[in-house]
This record gives sequence, structure tokens and C-alpha cells, in this order.
Amino acid sequence: MGNAGVKGLSLARRLYTSRTLGLLLGLLCVSAAMYPLDPAPWVWGMMLFNGLLWPHLAYQWARRSQAPYHAEHRNLLVDAFLGGFWVVAMQFNPLPSATTIAMMAMNNVAIGGLRFLLAGGVAQLLGIGVGYLIFRPVFVPETSQLQLYACLPLMCLYPLALGWICFRQAHTLGRQKRELLALSRTDSLTGLLNHGAWKDQLEIEFQRCRRQHQGGAIALIDIDHFKTINDTYGHVAGDIVLRQLSKMLKQNLRATDVAGRYGGDEFCVILPDLPLTSAAVVMDALRDRFATLGYEQSPALKVSLSIGLSAFNPAHTDATLWLNDADQALYEAKTTGRNRVICGSGGEPEREMLDSV
Repeated sequence: MGNAGVKGLSLARRLYTSRTLGLLLGLLCVSAAMYPLDPAPWVWGMMLFNGLLWPHLAYQWARRSQAPYHAEHRNLLVDAFLGGFWVVAMQFNPLPSATTIAMMAMNNVAIGGLRFLLAGGVAQLLGIGVGYLIFRPVFVPETSQLQLYACLPLMCLYPLALGWICFRQAHTLGRQKRELLALSRTDSLTGLLNHGAWKDQLEIEFQRCRRQHQGGAIALIDIDHFKTINDTYGHVAGDIVLRQLSKMLKQNLRATDVAGRYGGDEFCVILPDLPLTSAAVVMDALRDRFATLGYEQSPALKVSLSIGLSAFNPAHTDATLWLNDADQALYEAKTTGRNRVICGSGGEPEREMLDSV
């Protein structure tokens, strides 16, 4: 079943609860208005069918339909038609009629907005027309005290139930929206931020550093000879290496640090409020620990990292320039032997190298 089918079944389940309650309370309201009119037995039978059996029949009809969403909209139009029909049957008794029309309208607005309110209004008018042909009503201008009390449960309980259902739906949609947003910002293989989400965080950190006159560092991490790993040990082994690095980043970084997968075998880390020398110590410890990892599937596999670091430079006008400094430091680490950390000062001359012994 596609998304439309799942959506339709979800709608049918929600409406099954509200329809069952609403029509049961509506049966009380309509019965109190109809009783003084001494209706024919078939009218009582139709009232009992509408109030007690129709909610279950409508649900099964929608559930077994090829298009549950459209089937449920059809059921709602049937509800509106019958609502109009009972308004005429009650001889337009003011309070029961107004209550019936108002509850139907509220339901239609909650489900389909103005467009469905209008569609439901047309269905109600059609029901009124059919009812007029059958009952030839005489307007009843007064509502008795008994009829007033019979309407109160529908007026009080049904809006409460419908409001609760709408609240739960809004809460569910909000949670799903947050989950989708998180998925759209997360790399599926590593669970870290993806390229775009990490660069958004870099821009935020860059602006924070400029605004608060504070420093920080960023690191670009490259897995050495990753293509050779894929070619020699297979892409499954390559994926394991990527996940191992992401796991190590999550375990060894501070809560305030932001790690992401920049693309392919490159990772990136934002290290707020950390001096370049301290960031170099952290990254070199990471490099050293990662180099000692073993892989059960490929015992001979040993993997090293090349890391480029750059400190925030107040002279930079753009976060891209900060990233470019780290990229140049990474390039130097890769071209001077790999398996090392190179620190770029943000300007050209000062460089610090930490490499394996």
C-alpha cells in the first residue's frame, strides 16, 4: 500500500473514534427532538442505524477500499447529507438543528478546511431537500427543556474529543517533521551531520566567533589511501572504516564539538573555544588511537588519518576562507607523508606538524 493508502487508513481510524462518539451523542439529541413528533417506525430504525451502525460500516467501507482516503471523504459527505436530512425530520427545531449543523461544520473544517466545509454544506442542502420531500416539515419554533439537555452532551463532549484528536495529530506531525529534518541533515552511513548541515554549523560558529571575539578551530580529516582500502578489502570494509571513525569522533569529542562527514572519506570537526595547540593535541590523540584499531573482517588492515587544522582568523570575512585554511593544511599533511596533523595558523608562514613516530 502506498503513502496515500496509509494516509487514508490513518484518517479512517481517527474519524472512526470521533464519528462513533459524535453520532452516539447525536442520536440522543435527535431522538429527543423527534419523540414529540411521533415518527414512523422506519424513521426510528433509520435513526438507530445512523447513530449505532453507520460508524462501524463507514470504517469497514473505508478500510476495505482501494483508496481509503477518498472513501473516507465520501463517508464524511454521507454524514453531512444525513445531518441535513435529520434537520428537516426534526421540523427545524432550533437548538437540535443548530447543534447538528454546527457539529457537522466543525468536523468538516477540521478535516478539509474551507473547501470541504463548502462540499459538506452542499451535501447538507441535498439532505435537507430530500428530507423536505419526505416529511413536508412544519417549523417548530421552540426547543423544550428536555431537548436542550439532550443537546448539551453533543455540544460539550464532541468538540472536546475532536480537539483532542486534532491535538494528537498535530503533535504527531510535529514529531515526524522534526525527525525528517534530522534525517535530511544526517549522513545515513555514519550518523554524523552531512556536508550541507555541517557547513551551516560552520557559518553559525564563524559568526559567533566574530560577534563574541572568541576563537576556535576546525579540522578536516582524510582517511589515508581509502580508495586502496576499497579496492583491496572491498567496499564493505571501507564502510566499516567510515563507521569506526564516526564512532570514535562521537566518543572522543566534547559535547560542544560538531562533527560531520564532508564527503567520501573526508570528515570535518568544529572545535569551539579551543586554541589551535589544544585542538592539535586532541586531533593527534584521535589519529593515534585510530591507527591502532583492528578489524576482525580484515586482520591485516591498518588505517591512518591525515588531519588539517585551522584556527579562527578575525581577518577573514567569510567562513569559506576559514575552511580553505584547513583544507590547505590537510593538503600539506597528505603531500608530506600522510598520517599526521598539520596546523595552519590562518596565515601563510606559521605551521606546526605532529606526526607519528
